Amino acid sequence: MDDSAALPASASRRLVRDRLTVALDVTFVTWGWFIYVFSPTVPLLAAEQHISRGVAGLHGTAMAVGTVATGLVSERVAFALGRKRQLYLAMAVMSIGVTLLLVGPGLAATLSACALTAVGGNLMLAATQPALLGHHGPAGPAAVTEGNAYATTVGLLAPVVLGLTVGAGYGWRPAVAVTVVAAAVATVLLAGIPAAGPLGHPTHVEDGGTRVPLGRAFRLLWVATVAGIAIEFATTFWASDLVRVSTGAPESVATGAVAALLAGMTATRFATGTLVRHVQASTVLLAGYAVAVAGWLVLWLATVPWLAVAGLALAGLGYGVHYPLALSLLLQAAGSRPDLGQARALLGAGVAIGLSPFILGSAADVVGPHTAFLLVPALAALAATCVAVEARGRVGVPV
Repeated sequence: MDDSAALPASASRRLVRDRLTVALDVTFVTWGWFIYVFSPTVPLLAAEQHISRGVAGLHGTAMAVGTVATGLVSERVAFALGRKRQLYLAMAVMSIGVTLLLVGPGLAATLSACALTAVGGNLMLAATQPALLGHHGPAGPAAVTEGNAYATTVGLLAPVVLGLTVGAGYGWRPAVAVTVVAAAVATVLLAGIPAAGPLGHPTHVEDGGTRVPLGRAFRLLWVATVAGIAIEFATTFWASDLVRVSTGAPESVATGAVAALLAGMTATRFATGTLVRHVQASTVLLAGYAVAVAGWLVLWLATVPWLAVAGLALAGLGYGVHYPLALSLLLQAAGSRPDLGQARALLGAGVAIGLSPFILGSAADVVGPHTAFLLVPALAALAATCVAVEARGRVGVPV
């Protein structure tokens, strides 16, 4: 591949799917597979290790520790190594973590493996998302959203594959092991692209020799981004448990039902890539929160499996825009310092990943998963409020 793969793709809102974009999309696929195959694995891991839901939720906390650790260093890693070498490092660390998860005996080993895998996965995202935004300019939010759509496309298959391997008696390990294969494929595809431009060493512009501050808009969008991540992780970790308890579905059906959530997310993300080129991203994001709550209500009230699956699919139509659009707006609000914005987002993601599955799991141990799932609409209301306030503060300014 030639150097043109590292040059800016477009100065318009048209999304150019060039070689660099395709290679970066594969990194989304790699991390997406792990997230969406491991989340519904947590209840199975709890049964295997004979631990409670709350303790099993600590696997999310371990991933949060890895995410926070990444947020503390990702900007420095980007400046020291450049984004391409950062991606190589991320793939290696993630593969080591997944391998430990597969073979490590006991709770201590699986918790450590989750933390290490999260370091690799989030270090990868910390390079991929600013690179896409920088490469595509005004079409950046569409590129990030589409990359996340590819992640949920493979994530759509992950719970189904997990359900099949569990149903066939092979357990959860073969499905999770696919992550290592995907990381190897992504590494090979990136090898032919120069470490320049968006994949090179990031730079940022200083005002008067001082660091540009991250203002009120950034803080509001940071809260919205964190809330969206919390909603997604809490649901993917424990939706199968809610479906099983509320509808009496067998374990294999309840686990596979999470695929309906991912189907909705995938459909929305592919459509959003086109939609945000014509409608303000904040408007689409607010609509997403409303749809998510509607889907949650159907899921929450369901007493038969098919209705719960329908609720998950509808919720997914809303969930699909939460993370990519909130993050794109957040990185744009960071101005000339997207890598710092990404690092701060990772710190918030660590909080969301660590607390939301643990809080919901612990609450489910006390009051049951049905009541515990009231966490979802509360977080959606918080996120929508922040986005609305931020958008009102820049009336007439295109997103």
